[in-house]
Amino acid sequence: MASAQNNTDKMENDFSKAEREVLEVARELTRLMIARDIEGMNAIVDKDFTLTHITGYVQPKKEWFKEVETESMKYYAAKVVKNVIEVEGNKAQFIGQNILDARIWGTRNHWRLQQTMQLEKRNGTWIILNSVAKTF
Repeated sequence: MASAQNNTDKMENDFSKAEREVLEVARELTRLMIARDIEGMNAIVDKDFTLTHITGYVQPKKEWFKEVETESMKYYAAKVVKNVIEVEGNKAQFIGQNILDARIWGTRNHWRLQQTMQLEKRNGTWIILNSVAKTF
């Protein structure tokens, strides 16, 4: 996936309009996770969304939402380290590195988490198709 300009080292205010839109959707997902707003999360992810955890487990949306709702996955805060966004037409890739304060399946930690999300613009709105997590 290419963009008109490689934004690995770009400042946020140098992002294109499309890159800023993708960044906002990714940030909104984080805000909604922390707020445990399942309805809001559902509005910005695809019906077939999956979350691949650092363990390699591919979790369906419904199962992940239930874990957020019941707080077996509890998100407290996220501190942005770096964001890279590539947009090509109605497809985008967001790579975000954060220090994520979360309790996952009983273990609370400050996770050095990199999320790679694939997005698609539908009817003027960016939708997150999937997200793959790894540590950095």
